[in-house]
Amino acid sequence: MVGKSKPRVSQRPPHRLQRRPPSLAALDMSARVGRREYEAKLDTRQQELKEISLAYRAHGGRAVVVFEGWDAAGKGGIIRRLGWPLDPRGFKVWPIAAPLPEEQGQPYLYRFWRRLPYPGQLVVFDRSWYGRVLVERVEGFAGEAEWRRAYAEINDFERLLADDGIRLVKIFLHISPEEQLKRFRARLRDPLKRWKLSPEDLRNRERWADYEAAIEEMFSRTSTVAHPWHLVPTNDKKYARLAALGLVVKHLSAGVDLEPDDLDPEFARHAHQVLGVPDRGHHDQ
Repeated sequence: MVGKSKPRVSQRPPHRLQRRPPSLAALDMSARVGRREYEAKLDTRQQELKEISLAYRAHGGRAVVVFEGWDAAGKGGIIRRLGWPLDPRGFKVWPIAAPLPEEQGQPYLYRFWRRLPYPGQLVVFDRSWYGRVLVERVEGFAGEAEWRRAYAEINDFERLLADDGIRLVKIFLHISPEEQLKRFRARLRDPLKRWKLSPEDLRNRERWADYEAAIEEMFSRTSTVAHPWHLVPTNDKKYARLAALGLVVKHLSAGVDLEPDDLDPEFARHAHQVLGVPDRGHHDQ
């Protein structure tokens, strides 16, 4: 009697990690850019972002941009400049803090699944699922078994996003302790910026070495070939904005046709009639 063969279990290849992941210690923090160059390049980057957004809207593309980084590294300023040229109907920012009541008790990644983009949309995560291996690890909000398990869960999650056609860009904003101290002091002195400085910021600064170790391990365990981490120095805010927006443009435009679609001929004819504009495509004058 021939025994029944065991069903084959489909096994996916393991995630390929970068041989040389980013490193905080190896990053050149001296990069600077002048105001005139900054303003010219910012205008170009924002025009490119507009073209990308329109192409994704036309063809149903989806994209996620993750921003992680130190306190006072400039996430908010970068995200604002990323969103300024875009139609808000196709752009969404999710600031991630503590889970909502209905999210508590659910699997860790549940609340991020709920916030993924719909066709034609670009979604930015201001902090993300990496909180499990950063703040939750350092502050003890997650047990060791939970945050150690999270590296594999995150890599699997990101591969599922790619399988479903979602583009993902991961950016970490690095600031030196000296520059962070300077910005914290400026916030404390300015009544209109004081709200930006919280007890958590001070506590995180006191545990700089612990966060540094967590960040370096995060890079080594989750900077995959498919979804690498991009490390941006932010001691100079203008340079950081250009660098971050440049990364978004580069990775979201690769292989995407950015040429606007032609107008539907019938719609064009009707629009010219209603708006009283000569249709040069049909009536040469």
